[in-house]
Amino acid sequence: MANNVASNNPWNRDNDESILEIYDVSTNTRRVLKEFDTLIEAPEWTKDGKSLVYNSGGRLYQLNLDTLESRMIDTGFAGRCNNDHVLSADGKHVAFSHNTKEDGKSRIYTVPLSGGVPRLVTPLAPSYLHGWSPDMETLAYCAERNGKYDVYAIPALGGEETRLTDAAGLNDGPEYDSKGEFIWFNSMRTGLMQAWRMRADGSEQTQMTFDREWNTWFPHISPDRKLVVLLSYHVGDLEPHEHLPHKNVALRLMDANGGAPRTLCELFGGQGTINVNSWAPDSTQFAFVSYRIRNR
Repeated sequence: MANNVASNNPWNRDNDESILEIYDVSTNTRRVLKEFDTLIEAPEWTKDGKSLVYNSGGRLYQLNLDTLESRMIDTGFAGRCNNDHVLSADGKHVAFSHNTKEDGKSRIYTVPLSGGVPRLVTPLAPSYLHGWSPDMETLAYCAERNGKYDVYAIPALGGEETRLTDAAGLNDGPEYDSKGEFIWFNSMRTGLMQAWRMRADGSEQTQMTFDREWNTWFPHISPDRKLVVLLSYHVGDLEPHEHLPHKNVALRLMDANGGAPRTLCELFGGQGTINVNSWAPDSTQFAFVSYRIRNR
């Protein structure tokens, strides 16, 4: 027996059950792929279209879409992986954020998808990964520096980071389009959280949603660069800078050139539902997670 009533502490997710789902935008249909009796987050389609990568219990897993069996990806000492992970364009490596033991703050690492010893990319923390350029040379991420959260970029092999945003409030969720021309992100600089787009060098920062009833997070652009799926919270359910679990949220779809988004479905979720780009390679469907809470 399960329900969708949040506890007083939404961050206590010990009783979460996860429903991994697929939404097909060509048929406007939603289907359950697999249910889990524990918390899983942030499904991401592999480049060959044969599996999904997700995080659970501090580790990364790869789910075979034919067998629906999962294997744990060997991330070595990194046993506190959070829901920020991105595959390289060639599908051979995964970059991820890991809450390090020395201070508990998130830093970004890369490792072969087949497993291995993680390599540190961002010594400064906290840093939350969201994008990897299609030429595989640059990572984009949200980072707190001197009390301010902005979008940064850094060479994937490590080096000096570059600040791309400098606007009021939280700037988060940066990801590259498939040609590396634009970075999509979300920002609350105009009051509510909205979807924005900028060129990869940080120029031409342009507001793409103008919602009055939603706080909109994590704009994920399809591989063909035609559509963007968004996660939206009802205004009043939380503060614009908050991205909480255990909320009634909506997945919405908009044209990548702009225009009003339309609601695809509403669900119980939020944090973990669609933190990273989860479009299939053919741009016809995307993966997401909805949740239930077991009765105590």
